Amino acid sequence: MKFVRSLMKAAALANVPKHIDHFSKFSPSPLSMKQFLDFGTINACERTSFVFLRQELPVRLSNIMKEINLLPDRLLGTPSVQLVQSWYTQSLMEILEFLDKTPDDQSVLETFLEVLETIRNRHNEVVPTMAQGVIEYKDAFDQQDAVTDHNIQYFLDRFYTSRISIRMLINQHTLVFSGNINPAHPNTIGCIDSVCDVTEVTRGKKIEVFFLGRVVIDLKSADGVLISDVQLLSSKAEKKEPIQISYVPSHLYHMLFELFKNAMRATIETHESSRTLPPIKVMIALGGEDLSIKMSDRGGGVPFRRTERLFSYMYSTAPRPCIEDKHRAPLAGFGYGLPISRLYARYFQGDLQLFSMEGNGTDAIIHLKALSTDSVERLPVFNKSALRHYKLSLEADDWCVPSKEPLNLANYRAQK
Repeated sequence: MKFVRSLMKAAALANVPKHIDHFSKFSPSPLSMKQFLDFGTINACERTSFVFLRQELPVRLSNIMKEINLLPDRLLGTPSVQLVQSWYTQSLMEILEFLDKTPDDQSVLETFLEVLETIRNRHNEVVPTMAQGVIEYKDAFDQQDAVTDHNIQYFLDRFYTSRISIRMLINQHTLVFSGNINPAHPNTIGCIDSVCDVTEVTRGKKIEVFFLGRVVIDLKSADGVLISDVQLLSSKAEKKEPIQISYVPSHLYHMLFELFKNAMRATIETHESSRTLPPIKVMIALGGEDLSIKMSDRGGGVPFRRTERLFSYMYSTAPRPCIEDKHRAPLAGFGYGLPISRLYARYFQGDLQLFSMEGNGTDAIIHLKALSTDSVERLPVFNKSALRHYKLSLEADDWCVPSKEPLNLANYRAQK
């Protein structure tokens, strides 16, 4: 019996490339926040969700799996990237088993939900494992070229965005149809809070990062002394009205956590010899189209030329992590905190921007869509345009490149 199973598994595995080729020809179907909410409240039908996901998940998986194969062979061959590939292959195979099953059978729906939970758990470590693969690649090949770095940056932005979207679909289905309701959050539809109080989420992240700073990051902190004061203001502060939008609290948590952590670290390291620390100021503004959160610190800032490098997966200022270390802050040391936070913001058509003044401090601004109809998934699509990015070759710059060393005019004087 085991032999028969192994043969069937080998046959299914051999057909995976054909399935990937087939499903990657379709473009993913982006959903808006309003569609997620309407489906979870008005039209919550498990059979409809099952039929949609058994088609949509293979499309999203296959689109990004085609791009994995375009990575440099040396990166693709690392043990960590190979492991991630095996996870995606296994997950795709498990979903494909439901293509010919009827949605009218309740046992099929229950099994499908269990499989989705298994896939979600399997992919929990995808981000640090892929990050470890990049580290393995950089360690093995010291000299990376600009084209390869560009391709890896382009791929990882799309790969992690795809992962966010896949988890979004899985979380919505499993949370809506698992029957588990959180009485403390009655307005939550799946993983979306239809009246997410941005001010409260921001205040909660401040407290959490404060304790993280004392315990994990090991920043300067005297007994019982607040690490860094936070001044929280909002556009509705005078009226004492809450600022609410439909959003995924966990996404907002991730972004705020990263920005608070960076602001606190910079403030403390810059004012290490001071008795008092300048406050971190947070301003929340809600308009007709946008909700914006601005976090301002006086942590010394960074040089202008380094600002965009802070969003690079190939660059990190933190000490290199050990992937086995369970006590580290999320993604600390990989240099992935800011890049992935920006992907969370962009996922629903927002953005995350940094404006830094070296010698003073940094303003970090999160832009989100105020309306649920405008918050539409931003998804990568594998097509000829994407393929061209991986075939990019850097041409000679049409602007002169400044010399790294000052020009020595004495040489010219000597020739006169």
